[in-house]
Amino acid sequence: IIFLLFIIGYILLGLVAWVHGDPRRVAYPTDSQGHFCGQKGTPNENKTILFYFNLLSCASPSVMINLQCPTTQICVSKCPEKFLTYMEMQFLYKRDKSYWEDYRQFCKTSAEPVKSLPQLLMDDDCPTAVFPSKPFLQRCFPDFSTRNGNLSIRSRMLFQDGNGRTRSVIELREAVNRISKTFDARALGLKVFEDYATTWYWILIGLTIAMVLSWMFLILMRFIAGFLFWMFVFGVLGIIAYGIWHCYQEYSNLQEHPNSTLTIYDIGIQTNISMYFQLKQTWFTLMIILSIIEVSVILMLIFLRNRIRVAIFLLKEGSKAIGHIPSTLIYPVLTFFLLSICISYWAVTAIFLATSGVPIYKVVVPEGQCIHENKTCDPEIFNTSEIAKACPGALCTFAFYGGKSLYHQYIPTFHVYNLFVFLWLINFVIALGQCALAGAFATYYWAVKKPDDIPPHPLFTAFGRAIRYHTGSLAFGSLILASIQMFKMILQYVDQRLKHAHNRFSKLLQCCLRCCFWCLEKVVKFLNRNAYIMIAIYGRNFCRSAKDAFNLLMRNILKVAVTDEVTYFVLFLGKILVSGSMGILAFLFFTRRMTMIAEGPTSLNYYWVPLLTIIFGSYLIAHGFFSVYAMCVETIFICFLDDLERNDGSTARPYYVSQSLLKIFQDQNSKTKNE
Repeated sequence: IIFLLFIIGYILLGLVAWVHGDPRRVAYPTDSQGHFCGQKGTPNENKTILFYFNLLSCASPSVMINLQCPTTQICVSKCPEKFLTYMEMQFLYKRDKSYWEDYRQFCKTSAEPVKSLPQLLMDDDCPTAVFPSKPFLQRCFPDFSTRNGNLSIRSRMLFQDGNGRTRSVIELREAVNRISKTFDARALGLKVFEDYATTWYWILIGLTIAMVLSWMFLILMRFIAGFLFWMFVFGVLGIIAYGIWHCYQEYSNLQEHPNSTLTIYDIGIQTNISMYFQLKQTWFTLMIILSIIEVSVILMLIFLRNRIRVAIFLLKEGSKAIGHIPSTLIYPVLTFFLLSICISYWAVTAIFLATSGVPIYKVVVPEGQCIHENKTCDPEIFNTSEIAKACPGALCTFAFYGGKSLYHQYIPTFHVYNLFVFLWLINFVIALGQCALAGAFATYYWAVKKPDDIPPHPLFTAFGRAIRYHTGSLAFGSLILASIQMFKMILQYVDQRLKHAHNRFSKLLQCCLRCCFWCLEKVVKFLNRNAYIMIAIYGRNFCRSAKDAFNLLMRNILKVAVTDEVTYFVLFLGKILVSGSMGILAFLFFTRRMTMIAEGPTSLNYYWVPLLTIIFGSYLIAHGFFSVYAMCVETIFICFLDDLERNDGSTARPYYVSQSLLKIFQDQNSKTKNE
């Protein structure tokens, strides 16, 4: 009931956010009056670019504090194309009226060409000077160029600012750098979006191939599990070896490069990630990491060689179950669909919440200090207010969207609620899938004659049973996990907010807490998964099922150590093989190294955008399909342990497990006792 109430509240929150929010506030730049630039149906429809009256004031430190440049901003249709001060325009206006027509494009609609400079500064109707600019991120930024090693604008290194002072292009560059820092992330996002727009169909093709490859591996595992395991092993080792070889080649090629002596510390933090791949230090680090992974995999194979044999037998048994219930191979598609709905709803709600409210205006002071700085103000009456008299030169400019109503006061709380219910829903969808699959595979295990005694549509029946009888238990288990994940995010948020105020003790405490919550999350996930299996088998509540599963596993701890993690390791190699193979193909394709087969895109900003998307997407797809096998093996294993305790193999109480699997476990137990 509590879970359903939270979902109803989540739906109502989405509706309220949809009424108050406006995503256009993210897409369009906003002038000092809070109006959108380029919005259709408004006077600014054809004015898509934001223009700053005095860009030099953006060098103020308040830009990084308030994320707002302390100067008037208006929407324009184009950027200035030449140097011109307001005083020069007035002088030329007497001979040619067209100078004012060009200049007034960058003034407010109420501006006149006959005002004196002091009156112009007081009314703030026009900029005191304009200079050649180009639109960048829908904003007018100076048209910089480098000539003979010197920074200039249209070959000029000095210019008049309109206030009687000569300013350097370097000062203007500093102001642009200060304000552009607030847009670097957006610039990177736009380039990434362009790459996605160019390569989306290739990405879909790659992910489709990954899905087919995962399906093919699952089908083949029923017949050639042993051969497929060694194929996973040598395939993963081969992919890692190729990565080591490629890193060595890149490292060798950069040895004679002019900038090969540079390090990451020299170039600092860059939004252009491709710059890091121009450093030999980057390739050397990747080569070392891949070498360590290669050696680790080989050592694990050596030490786990006997236990891997048991895991392969479990996979063969799981393959039989999946072969008799083939609908389980399609279930990951339903899980992906439900997860996509949850993620989309959370993202849309978060955007509408972030853009809720009315324009809020703040007092900004371009020069000097004022006790009223950063206070809210009303632009309609600001020039006649006491603040304007107390702080000459102060401006009332748009800052952000907000409000003083009860809804606006609780927007931060709504963001937390949105995130928490999102985590709860995500974990519930995963729990529902695990319980449904466990119910289907348990039906297979406890059938006396397989497959004759398996009822029709076991997965559909198990899914309906989980929804009808076990929603509360699944919601309770997912609530515990969501609460732990929420605490982890709160710790991360506090750590980021207090990063510069930490002492060594607080940093140590933060690290310990993060480590503890990480371990706790892993333990709870493991217990939840086994509790869902017991729920699917016996239909008991969550707490009782978790207790029974834990006690059952503790009574058979040696068998658990032999099978559980080793089976997951074998399946993990399969996931790495699928994602690694797709990664190599994507790398060769997007870097145009396989033009004999297919011609890759030629206009990418970053080839790693589609490359990483395909790698991570392929891994998630492989994880979704291989998780069916993991759940199958774990369900059969739990049923097997329960079977051994409930039955003795006699005619009256026969074992339900296959004789081949029972024999290999008995052999493994004998070896363990001898050791």
